[in-house]
Amino acid sequence: MRFTAPIATLFLLVVSSATADTIVLKNGRRIIASSVVEKGDRVTYETRAGQMSIPKSIVARIEHDDLGSDLSSKAVAVPPVSAPQVQVVHGYEDVGQLAVHDGSIDLAYVARLEMDARSNSTASIEKVSAAHFAAAQFLVGKGETELAIDHYRRALSFAPENVGLLLNLAVLYLDKSQFTAALDPLEHAHRVSPDSPDVAKLMGWAYYGANKMDRAVEEWERAQKLRPDPEVERALDKAKRDKAEEESYREGQTAHFSLKYNGSATPDLARGILRALEQDFNDIESQLDYTPRESIAVILYTNEKFADITRAPSWAGALNDGRIRLPVQGLTGVSAELARVLRHELTHSFVGQKTQGRAPTWVQEGIAQWMEGQRSIDSAGMVLDVLGQPGAPRLQMLEGSWMGLSGGAASFAYAWSLAVIETMVQSGGISDVSRLLDAIGSLASVEEALHQALHSGYADIEEQTLAFLRREYVR
Repeated sequence: MRFTAPIATLFLLVVSSATADTIVLKNGRRIIASSVVEKGDRVTYETRAGQMSIPKSIVARIEHDDLGSDLSSKAVAVPPVSAPQVQVVHGYEDVGQLAVHDGSIDLAYVARLEMDARSNSTASIEKVSAAHFAAAQFLVGKGETELAIDHYRRALSFAPENVGLLLNLAVLYLDKSQFTAALDPLEHAHRVSPDSPDVAKLMGWAYYGANKMDRAVEEWERAQKLRPDPEVERALDKAKRDKAEEESYREGQTAHFSLKYNGSATPDLARGILRALEQDFNDIESQLDYTPRESIAVILYTNEKFADITRAPSWAGALNDGRIRLPVQGLTGVSAELARVLRHELTHSFVGQKTQGRAPTWVQEGIAQWMEGQRSIDSAGMVLDVLGQPGAPRLQMLEGSWMGLSGGAASFAYAWSLAVIETMVQSGGISDVSRLLDAIGSLASVEEALHQALHSGYADIEEQTLAFLRREYVR
């Protein structure tokens, strides 16, 4: 997601240790302050220099905001539906314990089970399936997804009709945003178990991620008939809104992108956007040392339709929820500002796929801003002011969703995230950021990823960022 305007032109920032409110002026400027009170024809607020006041006549509204509360939200970005818990075999817990023990996989034991399974006895096949399942789950817990996939595929070579194995393999591909790859085991599972609601649920996810709305709607409707599920119902409603809106849209296609746009966007604009995205794709691919495996969907909306379909907060100038969604009403070509927005949102697609959807929001937004060319020159003083206050919020509070933040809290979140990523790049280069993304995609927590990739924890990162801002921007 991209914030709609440069922070320096939006507000003056002064916060207390407990709360911060946003005074929105009629000229669009924002003042973030503490202890905002309306007194007669004036609005008063506290700053470090004392109490200030402005005429109420120039104030559009006051957004009361608790920064600490807002930024501690832990709602993380999630896929359209969750993965069902599917057991591969029952009654072989002892096999799993023998296959994985003392912190490693007993490959010799698994090999012996494979030899027994070649006799084609049912018990032997179930044992080797249980062993490979245990090994795969162990590897998933360590973040070694590719090795886990190998164990599922090995198990399926002995038990190709095992729906549990097929679904668990599909979930690993879905988590990696490899939707086309996920469809192969899912279609096989559907042939084996055509009335499984779990199969239909995951097929809907795969088709939705692959930008095939018709099939996603079809599969989720089938899943609801087989077993009503509130989660599927919400995903189905969203997919239907997308499908209904996009039915009359024109389409464009390049090597890495599929684009849809309605009549308000000209074909020249659509072609220009695809050209800009392809150029950015090659550059970001090189910098982050990663190539997304799936085609990236791009949808161009009118301003009204963007708000209706995405239901994003008013401060969002674009959205990437797996598909890059852009309001382009009134544009006839790729302006410098639109080019920055495109690069910002494309970066989200790279980061999302490279980390298997695990990147915290501060990492996502910090990298996206840095990639589009923003730097902390206009916001360094504000970040230092906020973080210099007693009880200031911590970086870890920015891991979760920002969708519920007010404009003021979002402004601070964007500025701080940019400063952190800028500090990393200045210290160790973009390769440090790339290593951090790899670690986030494979480890259980962001703190662990920071220690593995950068040999630093959250507290270290915060101190390094503050030192960098003081050194580079404070004169």
